[in-house]
Amino acid sequence: MRLTRQTNYAIRLLMYCAVNTDRLSRVGDVAAAYNVSELFLFKILQPLVEAGFVQTVRGRNGGIRLARPASTITLRQVVETTEESFAMAECFETGAVDCPLIDSCALNAALRSALDAFLSTLGSHTIEGLVSSSGPIRNRLGLDETVPPALATMTG
Repeated sequence: MRLTRQTNYAIRLLMYCAVNTDRLSRVGDVAAAYNVSELFLFKILQPLVEAGFVQTVRGRNGGIRLARPASTITLRQVVETTEESFAMAECFETGAVDCPLIDSCALNAALRSALDAFLSTLGSHTIEGLVSSSGPIRNRLGLDETVPPALATMTG
């Protein structure tokens, strides 16, 4: 299965917010850190807000932050929020039941099993786990090197 660019950057945006808990993150700063357009990140932001992963704060000093602890956001939840379809073959798609073997197909069962394993593995990883195992991630993202006490144990 191949994840979309939107999912990739949704995860990265959440990682950025997870290591920047001492202040609001600005979409422009996140875009600069990952070398993507702000417009692209704003598109990604909407489903993350709707899913309750990110909060937005309006105003001159506004920005974004995690809406809940990074330890409670799994990769599976993010992928299920940002991916439109998990159809691994045509016969998985809704309404595409042209195959007479659809109900007893071993290929269908094998692909469903693979998808279940994929999603289960993603469910065992959190945003916090990604940032805590990434070493000096604050510096790599262009954030200052001063690590707030709450993150001292996360960033090693």
